[in-house]
Amino acid sequence: MARVVAVHGIGKQTLGAETLRRQWLPALNDGLTRADRAGRLPESDVAVAFYGDLFRPDGEFLAAGDPPYTAADVAEGFEQDLLLAWWKAAAESDPAVVPPDAADTLVATPRSVQAALRALSGSRFFAGLALRAMVFDLKQVHHYLTDPNLRAKALARVIDHISDDTRVVIAHSLGSVIAYEALCARPGHPVLALVTIGSPLGIENLILHRLQPAPLTLGGQAQGVWPGGEQLAWTNLADQGDVVALVKDLRPVFGERVRCAVVYNGAHAHDAAAYLTDKLCGQAIAGGLV
Repeated sequence: MARVVAVHGIGKQTLGAETLRRQWLPALNDGLTRADRAGRLPESDVAVAFYGDLFRPDGEFLAAGDPPYTAADVAEGFEQDLLLAWWKAAAESDPAVVPPDAADTLVATPRSVQAALRALSGSRFFAGLALRAMVFDLKQVHHYLTDPNLRAKALARVIDHISDDTRVVIAHSLGSVIAYEALCARPGHPVLALVTIGSPLGIENLILHRLQPAPLTLGGQAQGVWPGGEQLAWTNLADQGDVVALVKDLRPVFGERVRCAVVYNGAHAHDAAAYLTDKLCGQAIAGGLV
């Protein structure tokens, strides 16, 4: 079994495990090279725990691609709240994005949803992403956290890849939530390094309180469960402009043992490959391969 298990993020429903491994492996090795680790990871050392197909609608004749979502399909509650959070974060890091409080609109109304999608479509972060894809991404996060059957299937995909040989789990975006829960669900696992990139795990009101296992409450502060034993080193990397990784520092929630760093991914703030090629990412992975 593979020593490194990779868990992808949102928006990969039309790909597959082998496609993603071909994309991730060169970036992983570039990061390791920048970290001055001798030798490259062979294909046999890396497995992708693929769950994207769970979100892919069944094919129909004369139809293709993601469902034709519009602003009207953004559900009240979680989806609208997450969309607004993305909008606020994008406005803070991109001067071209009009902030919500200057957009002459109210929260949780059809008008505000349209304004948010319009503002985000013009941001550096979401440039080139179709509106229906943006809405589909929102729904993937929502469905994972609220659909027990889908959640169980996605978790099983990751848990099944973690063997006695696994030493590193690297997880991107929504995949970091699934990987975290999978490690918590497999006590005594042998993983030495958990590397989360572009992670939304620290978003308290939307993500943290929906985690399984639920966070503890200590002194009025939510405290996430540690996803392993004493041997586990957890590194979290976030680009300052990554609006999915709204909370860059996970230490207040998961403890001082989490090593958190801000990296620079250029115009591709949330791109997995950009994270993987960073020296700090390579160092974190190399630390688990000793």
